[in-house]
Amino acid sequence: MQEIDFYLVDAFSDKAFGGNAAAVCPLQEWLPDDLLLSMAKQHNQSETAFFVRTDQGFELRWFTTQYEINLCGHATLAAAHVIFEYLDYPQTDIVFSTRFVGELTVKRSGDWLTLNFPAWSSEEVANPPALLFSALGIDGAKEVRVGRDYMVVLETEQQVADLTPDIAAMLPLDKMVCVTAPGDRYDFVSRFFCPGESVPEDPVTGSTHSMLIPYWSDKLGKTTLQARQISARGGDLRCALQGDRVLIGGQATLYLKGKIFLRL
Repeated sequence: MQEIDFYLVDAFSDKAFGGNAAAVCPLQEWLPDDLLLSMAKQHNQSETAFFVRTDQGFELRWFTTQYEINLCGHATLAAAHVIFEYLDYPQTDIVFSTRFVGELTVKRSGDWLTLNFPAWSSEEVANPPALLFSALGIDGAKEVRVGRDYMVVLETEQQVADLTPDIAAMLPLDKMVCVTAPGDRYDFVSRFFCPGESVPEDPVTGSTHSMLIPYWSDKLGKTTLQARQISARGGDLRCALQGDRVLIGGQATLYLKGKIFLRL
């Protein structure tokens, strides 16, 4: 029987029941992909982060309950929290190697962890699909852009907070949908909707800030920004644009630690 440590971490939160929960499993070596997916399904979290220690740092992969994904911010933050706090890791920087987006680094400064991610560009959509607006329950938007996800820009934070979208109706769009606006107390706020996924609205989405940060940096004329994802759980993010990279800072809290027992 193989025993694997299991951690459940609330990322982008300084207390339990906030931010975005991720499962984290340190491995001695990589297990078969179908087994990793079965484990992620059993954990039933939006993402499970698996990592293996190497001479250069750590190899990191992310699985939803449906498949492996190319990038996940909150699960990276959760994995870094486990390494810093529970694996006797003495340094202030972690280097993760990944299969799809190259090297990612996480720096620790006090209680804050800062992800160094690639910046993602987006393009304005001249004629947004009517389905996008109808599914969100709005008549229109200040701007619509598209990159990895749709980005719908509204005028006010209250408009973002008031959305009650039909997320299932977004399925034909074949993309996730981020809605954002200038914040009342933050530089910008956002929500993130996930049609077809097990979690219809993601509580805090690190990866979509790879697209939000370059946009708001340009619009606001500043490279350091404070952001909040205003889902029911919510979370604060310290953001910065550095050339073709974005820095995404957050806190994390351990909720649960246990053991997985596998008969292989």
